[in-house]
Amino acid sequence: MKKAPKTFPGDFLWGGAFAANQMEGAWQEGGKGLCVADINEYVDNIPVDQKYNEEVTTEFIKGALESEDRVFPKRWGIDFYHTFKEDLALLKELGLKTYRTSINWARIYPNGDEAEPNEEGLQFYDRLIDEIIRNDMIPMITISHYEMPLNLTLKYKGWYSREVIGFFERYCRTVFDRYGDRVKLWIVVNQINLIVHESFNHLGVAEDAVDNVLEAKYQAVHNEMVACTRATRYGHSLNKDLKIGMMLCGGPSYPASGKAEDVLAAMRHNQMEFFFSDVLLRGRYPGYAWHFFEERGIQIEFGPEDEEDLKNTADFLSFSYYYTRIVDKESFEKDNSAYRDPSLPANPWGWTIDPIGLRFMLNEFYDRYQCPIYITENGCGYYDKLEQDGTIHDQYRIEYYKAHIEQMKLAIEDGVDLRGYYAWGPLDIISCSSSEMSKRYGFIFVDQDDRGNGSKKRIKKDSFVWFQSVIASNGEEL
Repeated sequence: MKKAPKTFPGDFLWGGAFAANQMEGAWQEGGKGLCVADINEYVDNIPVDQKYNEEVTTEFIKGALESEDRVFPKRWGIDFYHTFKEDLALLKELGLKTYRTSINWARIYPNGDEAEPNEEGLQFYDRLIDEIIRNDMIPMITISHYEMPLNLTLKYKGWYSREVIGFFERYCRTVFDRYGDRVKLWIVVNQINLIVHESFNHLGVAEDAVDNVLEAKYQAVHNEMVACTRATRYGHSLNKDLKIGMMLCGGPSYPASGKAEDVLAAMRHNQMEFFFSDVLLRGRYPGYAWHFFEERGIQIEFGPEDEEDLKNTADFLSFSYYYTRIVDKESFEKDNSAYRDPSLPANPWGWTIDPIGLRFMLNEFYDRYQCPIYITENGCGYYDKLEQDGTIHDQYRIEYYKAHIEQMKLAIEDGVDLRGYYAWGPLDIISCSSSEMSKRYGFIFVDQDDRGNGSKKRIKKDSFVWFQSVIASNGEEL
């Protein structure tokens, strides 16, 4: 009789995850074009519960491009474009077995619609991938992580335009051809279900460029999923060893109460988060999605080959895990929204801390798909204090990770096929949502403030030594 494992597999991948737009900087170097992240603005004293990057107008875009005094921190990141060798050496010392990052689409196709790629951009990622491998880390590459060329927004309405399917397919073919000999783990689109939060960064659709914003978002993500499956088909035809996955933002939403109406609302809300993985892992639109669209008067236009294209399913599921929320009948019927559970602890930005939710989510996904799973982002933003003696004491971060890793181990005992875990931002980078530097996730401190000032020195936090021990013991020493 086979018993459930009680330890992490011997080949478990302990890793770190990053995004090119939050760390590379060098926004005008190497032939790079403007991408959507280059207009993510930092503004002082924004309330912590204010949402970011959800809706953007063409007027905002033009104002950002013309401004000489507004602050756009992702343009400089943490200067990883120039420091990647030193930074990767630090991450090797941390003990990472695998390293996830993205390729900035606008470095490869600066305007998105060129016939030929930018060779200088390709060469940069040649050097980066080779350096990751030299430091004994397995690369996992995200092809699209909020780095759509801005030209595709202004000229084509982003993913809302079917023309972008072909541009993205060309881009995917280019990177598979160039790096497929060295990169075997791929994610086509980061957190593809984020069409409310990070809406503009994800889809590149300016709200004033379309008539019905909600319908436009679902049409845009339909086009994107078609592009993903075409890319997956090409990657598999190129090299059978390539494992091409899909990714969700994965925190579950619980019923706000035990009332049947709230339980049903939470189920239906979660279904529309699973919609994207159902399509990309099962190969077709589920009935509940058509019901949802009908209720809201949403029309999705299919191209003649779309149904067949969608059958080219992904090899694995990956997801980020940051927080959980709750849903009631009213919030679902209003706009399918979920909200924070005030009974749970939260970080200073209001992101709830719910380790048990990670075990719940792992079981939910594995029961649904029975495929390999990677947690490709997990972490919690905190304010860190650099002490006079140059130390950073971040016991709160250690406690956060310890609690979540314990739940991962229990999920493996539940029978979940969990292959790897990627802590988000082991090196401090610019925040995705608020463009702050002070919202820190890393085990390594970067001496830089929200406006880019500072020595840029890298300093190990207390959590560095702790996580180093976790990896060395394969999760046994927490």
